[in-house]
Amino acid sequence: MALVCGILLASPVVFSQVWRFVAPGLFKHEKRILLPFSFLSTFCFVGGAAFGYFVVFPPAFRFLVGYNNEFLTSLPSVSEYFTLAVRLLLAFGVIFEMPIFMVFLSKAGIVNVAFLNRNRKYAILINFIIAAILTPTPDIVNQFMMGVPLMILYEISVLAVWLFGKKSFGGFGDSAEIDKS
Repeated sequence: MALVCGILLASPVVFSQVWRFVAPGLFKHEKRILLPFSFLSTFCFVGGAAFGYFVVFPPAFRFLVGYNNEFLTSLPSVSEYFTLAVRLLLAFGVIFEMPIFMVFLSKAGIVNVAFLNRNRKYAILINFIIAAILTPTPDIVNQFMMGVPLMILYEISVLAVWLFGKKSFGGFGDSAEIDKS
């Protein structure tokens, strides 16, 4: 419990330290995004963890204890409860970082809006595969409760790349030539 609380409470410092590690290799105009990135990363991580705990955790736990009948009573241990909660907190905290990660990839010249729009069908497939892997229960409801937010985050990522990403480059699938200078 202390580890999870520590990760959540220390996330502003962790994201700040990550950017301070990367900052010496950046240009002066790129370093200006250090504070907004740290704030947005923290907000997305904590928001994702809160979404996972308050929205997804109750039905996941109901599924975990849902095998009760007149002959069988489910009595999950504290460790099972805690494992489920931690896994959902961390998984949703990480997946809510998608828009920031996509803007970073766009700034690095790896993706652009056209690439993201063109490959939306693959993103849907990959998002639901990720949801199937990360959800701790095998039921379809919890997979959808992660897959649908992943799709919404993908669309937010497309919008964020359109607003904040690099406007022209030779990304994956583009015919433009990458400038070698």
